[in-house]
Amino acid sequence: MEHGSVADSSASTFSVMEEDHTLANSVRFVLNQDPRVAFCGYSIPHPADNKVNIRVQTTGDQAKDVMKDALQDLMVMGQHVRGTFDKAVADFKSKMPAEQMDVDLNQQ
Repeated sequence: MEHGSVADSSASTFSVMEEDHTLANSVRFVLNQDPRVAFCGYSIPHPADNKVNIRVQTTGDQAKDVMKDALQDLMVMGQHVRGTFDKAVADFKSKMPAEQMDVDLNQQ
């Protein structure tokens, strides 16, 4: 959900339900790397609420567009990390036979 001024689309607060510091801090980090962002921060209104408010103020671009770009960038970063991790696991497994690993294959 986006909260913002109809007259000024360069500043908005986005409410994200069912999320916490993990996503909010990551989004804040990516937004603060963008030169179009003048200010970015987040708050959690109450510890019992699974809700995060992310405030974005830009240098003139629409805050909604900057937020979308940041989320896309974060998704690409996550995909890169996952790919790198999967490759490292595959490389490790190919160099060491399963019999030598300390792994219980019957347990899930």
